[in-house]
Amino acid sequence: MMEKVRNQSDAAHMPRMIDAAIHDVNQLMLDVVASNVAPLKEASHHILEAGGKRVRPRLVLLSYALFDRDDFEKIIPVAAALELVHTASVVHDDINDHGVVRRGRPSVNSIWGRTFALLTGDFLFTKVYELMAPYKDMNIIFAEATVALVEGETLQASAVKEKNLTRQVYMEIIALKTAALFKAGGKLGASLADADDEAIEALGNFGYNIGLAFQIVDDILDVVGDETQTGKTTGLDQDQGKGFTSIENGNGSQDIMETVKGKLLENIDQAQAQAEQLVSIGIDALEIFPDSPAKQELIALAHSVVNRST
Repeated sequence: MMEKVRNQSDAAHMPRMIDAAIHDVNQLMLDVVASNVAPLKEASHHILEAGGKRVRPRLVLLSYALFDRDDFEKIIPVAAALELVHTASVVHDDINDHGVVRRGRPSVNSIWGRTFALLTGDFLFTKVYELMAPYKDMNIIFAEATVALVEGETLQASAVKEKNLTRQVYMEIIALKTAALFKAGGKLGASLADADDEAIEALGNFGYNIGLAFQIVDDILDVVGDETQTGKTTGLDQDQGKGFTSIENGNGSQDIMETVKGKLLENIDQAQAQAEQLVSIGIDALEIFPDSPAKQELIALAHSVVNRST
C-alpha cells in the first residue's frame, strides 16, 4: 500500500511556498544558461524571461509536497530541467511553424533567425544534462519523457505530410509530445519524495491526463484565442493541419487542410468536453491520497489547465 501522507502546512501557506519555489526555478534556469557565446545567452534569456505558465515545474513541486516535503531546494533543479526541455521544444516549434510571437514576445526565430534558434533550442536541451546529473536513476524517467517528446513531434510532422492526421493519430501525438512530460513531472516529484510505487503511478496518471487536456486546450486556443492573450502566433497549427479541429474522421479522400474551417465550430465544444473529462480522470487518480493543501493545489492546477485563455 501507499506510504501514509503526513499532516501538512496551513492551506493558505502552500501556494506561497510553491510560488517561492517557482521563483527559484526561474532563477536557476537563468543561471544555468550562462555562456560566453553571446547569442546563446541572449536568446536563452529572451525566451526564459518571457515567463510562461510553469505548469510542469509546479506539477513536480506539488507532487513532492504531497508527501509533506517542503525542502524544495532538493528538487528545484529537476523542476527547472523539465521546464527547460519544454522551453527548448517551443523554440524548435517556432522554427518549424514559422512562429514570430512566443510568450508575448518576438520569437527567438524571428529575432536571431532559424540557425541561431535551432542552436538555442539545442543549448537548452543540453543544459538539462547539467541539472539532472546528480539525480542518477531519475534520469531514466526523464529520458523516457524526452524521447517521447521527439517521437511525438516527428509523428506529427509525418502525419501532416502524409495527410493522415486521424483522431487516433492525434491522440497518440499529444500523448507523446505533451502528456509524457506531464507524466514525468508527477512521477519525478513523487519519486524524489521516496513515495512507493502505487503513489508514483497515481501521480504519473494524474500528470498524463492533465497533459492530454492541456494540449487539447492549447489547440482550441490556437483556433479561437486572441494572440494578445495567448502570447504566441495563433492559427499556425490549423494552417498546417495539425490542430484538434483539423482531424480527419477516417475519410482519406478529403484533404485535411481543406476541412479545417468546415469542422471548426462543430468540434470546439467536443474538444473542450474531452479536455474536461481528461481532467476529471486525472483528479480521480488522486483519490488514494488523503485531503491536504498540496492535494487541493494539484486539483486546482488540473482545473486551471482547462479554464484558461492563454
